[in-house]
Amino acid sequence: MAGPEDWEPVARSRTYELVLTRIEQLIHDGRLRVGDRLPPERELSELLGVSRAAVREALRVLEAQGALRPRVGTGPDSGNVIAAMPGAGLTQFLRLHIALAHFPLDDVVEARAVLERSSARLAAERARSEDLARMREQLDRMDAESLPREVFNDCDTDFHVAIAEAAGNRLVADLTVSVRNAVRKTLLTVFNRVDDWELLAARLRAEHHEIYDAVAAGEVDRAGDAVEAHIRSVHREIVLPSLSPVP
Repeated sequence: MAGPEDWEPVARSRTYELVLTRIEQLIHDGRLRVGDRLPPERELSELLGVSRAAVREALRVLEAQGALRPRVGTGPDSGNVIAAMPGAGLTQFLRLHIALAHFPLDDVVEARAVLERSSARLAAERARSEDLARMREQLDRMDAESLPREVFNDCDTDFHVAIAEAAGNRLVADLTVSVRNAVRKTLLTVFNRVDDWELLAARLRAEHHEIYDAVAAGEVDRAGDAVEAHIRSVHREIVLPSLSPVP
C-alpha cells in the first residue's frame, strides 16, 4: 500500500501527465495494487504539490482507461479504487487508438496475420471442449442460408475472437481481438459491395471450417498456416479490389 512518503511533489510542467506517471510508477512498483484506494483528491493535490484540476484530469484519464473505479459517497468505501483493467476495456482502448492513428490497412492486416497465427497455434494446443463449442456455434450460424451480411460479419468476428480466447494467453487474445475488431467495419463495407455474395460466403465458410478442423485436431502448424493464409488471401483478393477506386 502506498504511503504518504510515496506522494512527493512532482514537477509542474505538463502536470496532469506527471501525476499519471507517478500513479503508474506506484502501480508498476507494486505499492499500489488492485483494490487499493487513492487518497482523496484534495489530499493528492497537496501531497503531489499540484492543482486539484491536474489531479482531477489524471483521475479522469485513468477512469476512461478502466484502471480506476470511482465509488461515490462519503463513507469508508467511497473514493477512487485501483481496478483491474478488463479485457473489454483494453480492447476498446486499442481499437480506438488504431482507428485514430489511421494506420495503413496493409499494416493492420500484417499485424492481424501475425497475431492470429499465434492465437490459432496456441488454440490448437490448449482449446477445451467449451472453446471448440463456441467456435462451432459461430460456424453453424454462418452455415445458415440467406444470413444477412451484417450478421455473417458478426459471426465471422466472433469466430476469430473465440479462437483468440481459446489460446489461453490474455495479452495475445486482447491484442488479437482489438485488431480483428478494428477491421470489422471495413469487412462489412466490402461484403456489401460484393455482387456474388453467396460465392464469397461459401469461400469464407470453407476457410473457417478448415481453420476449425485444424484447431480441433490439435494440429498446431496447420492451424497457424490456415488462419494466416485466410487473412492474407481475403485481404489481397477481396478487400483490396473492392476498396480500389474505379478507373
